[in-house]
Amino acid sequence: MGSAAGRWVLLATVLGSGLAMLDATVVNVALGRIGEDLDAGFAGLQWTINAYTLSLAALILLGGSLGDRFGRRRVFLVGVVWFAVASLLCGIAPDIATLVGARALQGVGGALMTPGSLAIIAASFHPDSRAAAVGAWSGLGGIAGAVGPLVGGWLVEWHWRLVFLVNVPVAAVVVVVALRHVPESRDPNAADRIDVAGTALAALGLAALTFSLTRAGDVGFTGNVLSILAVGLACLTAFVVVEARSSHPLVPLDLFRSAQFSAANAVTFLVYAALGVLFVFLVLQLQVVAGWSPLRSGTAVLPVTVVMLLFSARSGALAQRIGPRLPMALGSLVAAAGALWMARIGPDASYVVDVLAPVVLFGIGLTLLVAPLTAAVLDAAESRHAGVASGVNNAVARTAGLIAVAAIPVAVGIGGADYTDPVAFDAGYSRAMVVNAVLLLGGAVLAAVFIRRPVAVHDRLPIEDCAHCGVTGPQLHPADPA
Repeated sequence: MGSAAGRWVLLATVLGSGLAMLDATVVNVALGRIGEDLDAGFAGLQWTINAYTLSLAALILLGGSLGDRFGRRRVFLVGVVWFAVASLLCGIAPDIATLVGARALQGVGGALMTPGSLAIIAASFHPDSRAAAVGAWSGLGGIAGAVGPLVGGWLVEWHWRLVFLVNVPVAAVVVVVALRHVPESRDPNAADRIDVAGTALAALGLAALTFSLTRAGDVGFTGNVLSILAVGLACLTAFVVVEARSSHPLVPLDLFRSAQFSAANAVTFLVYAALGVLFVFLVLQLQVVAGWSPLRSGTAVLPVTVVMLLFSARSGALAQRIGPRLPMALGSLVAAAGALWMARIGPDASYVVDVLAPVVLFGIGLTLLVAPLTAAVLDAAESRHAGVASGVNNAVARTAGLIAVAAIPVAVGIGGADYTDPVAFDAGYSRAMVVNAVLLLGGAVLAAVFIRRPVAVHDRLPIEDCAHCGVTGPQLHPADPA
């Protein structure tokens, strides 16, 4: 950690993963301006978010496997360059269809960068420094996530295209540093084959499911929409069958034989479904209904990530002492109260009472919840499967956000040009906050009933050493290279 080589590796990996993290948060702030400039309906805004999340969720596990087999630095660099080119396409997109396609390509780059950055650290640092290095990576990445909405709001004040174009020079710095200072590494025990069938079925299933739910917001559940929905469900069912029979599965289903692992991932799904919708709806509500600027709207959500960044490590340490069940259940309840309080935000919303207070309360709930959730997931898996278990949990979280952003607007009656109508959007926003609170309450019930095992003390990297901010997804955790 004290060497120049170590600092260069941290710089490259933090900047690389930070790019993916920033784009998962800052684009929400730009949605209103994107829709206005490109004359897009609400479905176009949904796809601007979901195209990125779809490819990222479907491919993030594959990205880690490719790095282990073909070289982590190589795959990481491919991801950075890919992400930069896709960002450039986003920044010059002449219409919403082009932007959505470029966002899907961005997600592919993010899937190659995100797991690779942490795997590089785990393989590059001495075991005595590895925990500190991962903690620094996680903490600095958390800062990137915290300032993302603020930076995004400031850039959108100039033009929404800058949100994407700013990635290009940062990616160039990452490439130069990685080529000169980051060592190559591989996993000698990596599988000889890549689970192509599983990856394709997961991607097709999620794409069909997302398309059908988003389309239903415009035309309702017509025969064509239901047919596509059925195709998506069939692909996901086939994915489970393929994974169960594969000798080299993308998702080892044996992990789910642990009741704790299954329950923790169910809680993850409910919590991150609520999270995915809340941040999209909140920044639009502040801009469309309350009349706030993008910069002010981005600043409004900043307390969530700041609170998580400052106190997640302590929450993880608490889970080590008393077990994860109580913090997870209590955190979900507190976050649900914050979501219900946010339903008060309207045309004459007070910043302190209607925005700041519930946002801080929501952040406190997430802080109590996310680190113990990660601890429960890791403790349910064998040490040799820690990296895979963490990757599965992260993919579950991103899939939850993907499906929720597609489905919940349909459920609350928002579609078409409703996001340009303050009255129509305000009504849908209030209903969405209630739905989010119900999802979080469901997470609290699952945690209270099914999370039973205390967190054991392992030689693996302690969760309290990861001062992370899990707004975009739970903490990724490296497997021990040794």
